[in-house]
Amino acid sequence: PLGDKIRTLRKQKGYTLDRLAELSDSSKSYIWELENKDPPRPSADKISKIAVALDVTPDYLITEDVAVEDATDTAFFRKYKKMDPAIKEKIRRMSDLIGDDE
Repeated sequence: PLGDKIRTLRKQKGYTLDRLAELSDSSKSYIWELENKDPPRPSADKISKIAVALDVTPDYLITEDVAVEDATDTAFFRKYKKMDPAIKEKIRRMSDLIGDDE
């Protein structure tokens, strides 16, 4: 569930409770409660901020059947849409170079 997903992603990124709290504009105790209380009752705003900090979508955190890869891709594309056109072009060129191996 939610707490397990947050804990797993936090640890994969090497974040402490303090670091995730800082990145998501939350308190350390709030993050701990989300990870350890059953059932947590977070606000949509907090879930959104935590999802951004963990590079996934809010849907991934609150839904059981969303794969982390899909959520990570969606979060990436959200960031990509906001990037400067020159940066987007560099990313496209890098993708073309990497994709030549297929």
